[in-house]
Amino acid sequence: MSGAAGPVPVLVVGGSGYVAGEALRLLAGHPRLLVAGVVSESQAGQPVAAAFPHLASAYPDVRFHAVEELPRLIDLAAEVAADGAALAGGWGTPGTSGTSSSAGVSGAAGGASAGQLAALCAAPHGAAAKLVDLLLASAERAGARLRVVDLSADFRFAAAADYENVYGHAHGAPDRLAGFRCALPEHADLAFGTAAADAPPPLAAREHVAHPGCFPTAVLLAAVPLLRLGWIEPNLQVVAVTGSTGAGRTPSPTTHHPARRSNLFAYSPLVHRHEPEMRGLAAAAVGAPVAIHFVPQAGPFARGIYATVQARLLRPARPGHDAEQAAAVRADLERFYAAAPFVDVLAEPPRLQDVVGSNRCRLGVAVAGDRLVAFSAIDNLTKGAAGGGIQWLNRLLGFPETAGLTQPGIGWL
Repeated sequence: MSGAAGPVPVLVVGGSGYVAGEALRLLAGHPRLLVAGVVSESQAGQPVAAAFPHLASAYPDVRFHAVEELPRLIDLAAEVAADGAALAGGWGTPGTSGTSSSAGVSGAAGGASAGQLAALCAAPHGAAAKLVDLLLASAERAGARLRVVDLSADFRFAAAADYENVYGHAHGAPDRLAGFRCALPEHADLAFGTAAADAPPPLAAREHVAHPGCFPTAVLLAAVPLLRLGWIEPNLQVVAVTGSTGAGRTPSPTTHHPARRSNLFAYSPLVHRHEPEMRGLAAAAVGAPVAIHFVPQAGPFARGIYATVQARLLRPARPGHDAEQAAAVRADLERFYAAAPFVDVLAEPPRLQDVVGSNRCRLGVAVAGDRLVAFSAIDNLTKGAAGGGIQWLNRLLGFPETAGLTQPGIGWL
């Protein structure tokens, strides 16, 4: 882990989508991560502020780089990280190395941690693997230690065959899978893996992270402690409502605003691609198989996920003691997440608007006899993607876990 005081250069790859825009918003105020380049295949050469007008004050002169420039960007970042030189404006414009950039870059001084680089990959699944491979190969040639957090699904499975079975196409960089762990930051210290001779390296030996994604984040933050603490049977019924930003910037018949406004509908019930990811992560955290029956729904809002998890209690409440049992469950959840700075356990069901724009998850529970319902509210772009990814970078680089992530929620939309 890095203990140096200087900033660490970070590249944002797949940089013109909603998740990348959210990452750039958060990184603009990060005290230890320095945006050293933003890469986009579709927007190369264009101003970042044209794709994200709300970020114009933070990135007034930064332009997107082409994918082909990644090796050069790695070389430049590695030089800075190695010799501790100040970034006098970053690398905002293709073909230059000193153009005025974001506030975080232009005000930097004192140098970065020696040899340490970081990257957030916000490219879509199917495209991310080859970009990550290019990032890592470039860092290897430059002799730099690069930590990657991938926000797509490309490194969430330990085996390429499992990925291909869910996503229907060959994995773009199967040789890189062993270097990645997939877990929520709050669950990183749970017992993962097996002792099989052909098992991948233990999590502690892997330098890169695949973030589990927005639906798994909302569901597993609620479900994993209840399963590990022996409160519920490993058979979950889940309904989760998501905002339209979860489907990306390109409108489709189910994501275009006129189709979502004043509307609510289920899609891919019981066959959604995140269901096997959730099952695998839950089983790894619990140490036993977990059945998850998942029904995603499209909500009439832009940001956020509200998940409702139902299960049967292993210790049913005595007649007339439902509230007492619910209080006991909440107390256990509070103890489980006592060291988790972004998880709140509430006495009432959470409200989505209270977490939008923040890296927080809010949990609630209700009990009736032998049934338990858990509620989980997160912002899909922040806690479920960009914020969770930056939280992981903080952990990987030895920074305070809350660095750059203490913004409060928006409150009213």
